[in-house]
Amino acid sequence: MREKTLKFLGLMRRASALQAGENNAGEAVRGGKAKLLLLASDASENAKRRAESFVGGRSCLLLALPFTKAELGGALGQGDCSMAAVTELGFANALAKRLAELDPGRFGDAAGEVARRFSKAERRRSETAKERNKRNGKRRTNV
Repeated sequence: MREKTLKFLGLMRRASALQAGENNAGEAVRGGKAKLLLLASDASENAKRRAESFVGGRSCLLLALPFTKAELGGALGQGDCSMAAVTELGFANALAKRLAELDPGRFGDAAGEVARRFSKAERRRSETAKERNKRNGKRRTNV
């Protein structure tokens, strides 16, 4: 299952749904595009502090992966990588489910939170304009 999860991370990179590297991941989080911030298990204390400061006060979740920097970098097709940001909510949901299957005690709560956010986004995407306006309190639409 670990290998499948690592291959899935590579697929996310090829689909442009993942920003790898500390600078790219930080930029994605600060720009509000990141849904999950992933941290390697052997990341330095400085990288951990930076990751915590990136997600502080934002709606992005921080997950410490069970993979080393070398494993994460190898899956993403580059050298050692300590941090990556997932920018697509569907991929974030699928990754969180896979991680919860690997270690339910450690990733179960995060998988539940990502699934809740995903279902909320799906529900809003399927709403019609009239339902959205009713929820937001608008009286008239120009439709």
